Amino acid sequence: MMLKRLSSIACLTVITLVVGAMATSIASAPPVTVGGTVKSVSEDGKQITVVVGTGKAAKEQTFRLTGASKITLDGKSAKSDEIVEGTKVTLSYEKATSEVVAIRATTPKAEPAEKAKEDSVAESAAPAGKTGRSAKSTPKSDTSGAAATGDWPQWRGLERDAVSKDTGLLKQWPQDGPPLVWTANEMGGGFGSVAVTGGRIYVTGDRGGGQSVTCVNAADGKIIWSAPIGKPADGARSTPTVDGDLLLALSSRGNQEAEIVCLETVTGKEKWRKNFRSDFNGRMMSSWGYSESPLVDGENVICTPGGSDATLVALKKKTGDVVWKAKVPGGDAAGYASAVVAEVGGVRQYVQLLERGIVGVAAKDGKYLWRYDKIANGTANIPTPIVRGDLVFCSTGYNTGAALLKLVPGGGGTKAEEKYFLPANKFQNHHGGMVLIGDHIYAGSGHNNGLPTCIEMKTGKIVWGPERGAGAESAAIAYADGHVYFRYQNAVMALVEASPKGYKLKGSFKIPNGATPSWSHPVVAGGRLYLRDQDRLLCYDVRADRSTARADAGR
Repeated sequence: MMLKRLSSIACLTVITLVVGAMATSIASAPPVTVGGTVKSVSEDGKQITVVVGTGKAAKEQTFRLTGASKITLDGKSAKSDEIVEGTKVTLSYEKATSEVVAIRATTPKAEPAEKAKEDSVAESAAPAGKTGRSAKSTPKSDTSGAAATGDWPQWRGLERDAVSKDTGLLKQWPQDGPPLVWTANEMGGGFGSVAVTGGRIYVTGDRGGGQSVTCVNAADGKIIWSAPIGKPADGARSTPTVDGDLLLALSSRGNQEAEIVCLETVTGKEKWRKNFRSDFNGRMMSSWGYSESPLVDGENVICTPGGSDATLVALKKKTGDVVWKAKVPGGDAAGYASAVVAEVGGVRQYVQLLERGIVGVAAKDGKYLWRYDKIANGTANIPTPIVRGDLVFCSTGYNTGAALLKLVPGGGGTKAEEKYFLPANKFQNHHGGMVLIGDHIYAGSGHNNGLPTCIEMKTGKIVWGPERGAGAESAAIAYADGHVYFRYQNAVMALVEASPKGYKLKGSFKIPNGATPSWSHPVVAGGRLYLRDQDRLLCYDVRADRSTARADAGR
């Protein structure tokens, strides 16, 4: 009898320990974070339903609100009855119970009307594509999961133009730079920039014996997941493209190997992949490896294997199935740029800088439309072109120069007419990119240099510059709220007013323990400045008023 009692006690003890361990495991599991739009809040304030994702991928999720759920609205503490339908939220919850840990909400606002004014302040506040032309002349790639403000879902931002939608940012930096919010480690080595959307940040890097995409929480920099996408290389190059519940990125191996990989944004689970060499007989122009960031346009994703069989390809973004292969005459190898969208005479097309020139192919079927070769050099063609309506501005380094092209419908296709050409001693962008604000282009000029320069786009007139900047060597740039953010190769950050009236430095700082070369492009999203620094990711708060600023991190 005693043995039976002891056996029963032992069983109960084991069950208690197991249940306790399970409870501890559940309690210790980190909260899951999602971004979406509020559909409804129950009358008793105990449930909230959020639409996560967009289009066919959109799904409703219902979460439990408790007395411990922390809610903020526009940065201030709020109650559940203040959250209305249509509100953008970033929501953290316990996966096992669906109980809400925290909600960061933003009041829905209509985007302010932008006016075309002749003074420099008005011009610097107007992003490219908003001044002096109709909405129809601004073709956009499709990053469906992105909000208008606070998101940077792909290479060079929402419209691939390096323009942030944020406002209410610092106009002058403190002597030591804006405040550092957090630093995250274990991003992996690489030079790619970051994508920011739905309260998460995505970056490629060489880590853990391979190349991976890592997803971190925008609020604190903690890693949510990391997914392998390939073998290690000499630093990852591609910036991920996030489209709702899908993420597209390139893994690069050596100088001629690359794969385009599709992952689920929530989990990092692989959906499909294609190999540039074995699937498309691809070819890269020189030895630094594929660096492209895929372009999502509607249901397709566009990438550039290079070579005579499939210079550019369109794939179904959900399956990887081939839609078309563009065979560009001459079979150019891939360059280092990423494709952008243009629309001329009703013809939607993709503009890409290749081995021997810049080309356009039809979005519908990949038909070759036009090319312009004077802008290419034989070493590395890098900067992403700027498109405004029927105008294309392009530049490369290695003592080449820059050109403005006008795309003209003709002969059932499109012709590229040179409007002007600037020799290298006038302007050349090696790498680091260019940004069009109003009627002027701002960029760093010079081979292995990033000398701040302002150009009138229509005429090619050098309005000011090249100026000796706050840092040294090449400079990667982004625009936000009237200013251009310069990141120099020697790990110096600088804030420069975007004004044709002259070069005005508004502050600079040295990235602490910054790795060199410091090439990754800066990102301004949700009132935060994100700087990928090889294995690290740094987040700075650049809001002017951190309690009431319109931009909210991770929105």
